[in-house]
Amino acid sequence: MSEKLKVGILGGTGMVGQRFIALLENHPWFEVTTIAASPRSAGLTYSAAVDGRWKMDTPVPEAVKNIVVKNVNEVEQTAAEVDFVFSAVDMSKDEIKKIEEAYAKTETPVVSNNSAHRWTPDVPMVIPEINPQHMDVIQYQKKRLGTTRGFVAVKPNCSIQSYAPVLTAWMEFEPYEAVVSTYQAISGAGKTFLDWPQMQGNIIPYIGGEEEKSEKEPLRIWGEIRDGVIEPAKSPLITSQCIRVPVLNGHTASVFVKFRGKPQKQDLIEKLTGFSGVPQQLGLPSAPKQFIQYLEECDRPQVTLDVDYENGMGISVGRLREDSVYDWKFIGLSHNTIRGAAGGAVLCAELLKAQGYIAKK
Repeated sequence: MSEKLKVGILGGTGMVGQRFIALLENHPWFEVTTIAASPRSAGLTYSAAVDGRWKMDTPVPEAVKNIVVKNVNEVEQTAAEVDFVFSAVDMSKDEIKKIEEAYAKTETPVVSNNSAHRWTPDVPMVIPEINPQHMDVIQYQKKRLGTTRGFVAVKPNCSIQSYAPVLTAWMEFEPYEAVVSTYQAISGAGKTFLDWPQMQGNIIPYIGGEEEKSEKEPLRIWGEIRDGVIEPAKSPLITSQCIRVPVLNGHTASVFVKFRGKPQKQDLIEKLTGFSGVPQQLGLPSAPKQFIQYLEECDRPQVTLDVDYENGMGISVGRLREDSVYDWKFIGLSHNTIRGAAGGAVLCAELLKAQGYIAKK
């Protein structure tokens, strides 16, 4: 156990923080030794801090129950006890930027689930199977921050996970335009049905800020590092609508795509099922062995059957059909709080460790 990296969870009492705690139980590389949250939780044991509001299906791990929660604003004291931190703090964007950089300046790497730094030009925003090379921008960020080992890296929004990997797998066919509608689970808002009974049997056709993220973040992931910053790609152009639906976990996307190439259905399916990246090559602990599965049944993917594919880290695709206006259309599904949130960040941290960016202090 002493060989494991010591991990802190910032915002560890919220839903995403809880998901980090659950996913990191018995992790082969990482051990949660420190949990920090708002001043109202500071001083309580973790089990007391989440009493009555633990939202995971599995119980609070024994190893963290008696950890005394720290005040997340006490940066130096919290950072001194860990090798790196995951950030899931619930603050304003400006506050998040400030506190994540403050931790980085203590020479503590920050792997963030938050959106605040996703458009900071020298902060990598990474889906490890797609753009692991973007971690190279960290060297320029360190110069700006004046650090030798401290930096911030982020994972992208949960809404794009069910279609951005699919479009990436098809890049050789030159997709240039896509229409995306996402049907997003309530856990994406940090809620359960107990918290949000109004969502029972209901649909809300608006999620604040989500459509801009769904349209723009894939372009940054497909971008290139130039002059020490990440320059977003220009295409494919994406237009989206994002809808909240009465599902606990799992974001579904309905996608229409135009291609400059002329792929056949079998070509597209083969590219999906054969798509893999650095996490698979390195055998990272959280990496799905099969990143994308294609389901032939006409009524798949379904949340109840497919959201936990590859322990929630894989993407499920189905209903690939020719379209009368666009070229092809499909349905994608991803687990929003695992691949789309904490699990995606854990995989980023595993990649950063493998690349040498995260190590013992």
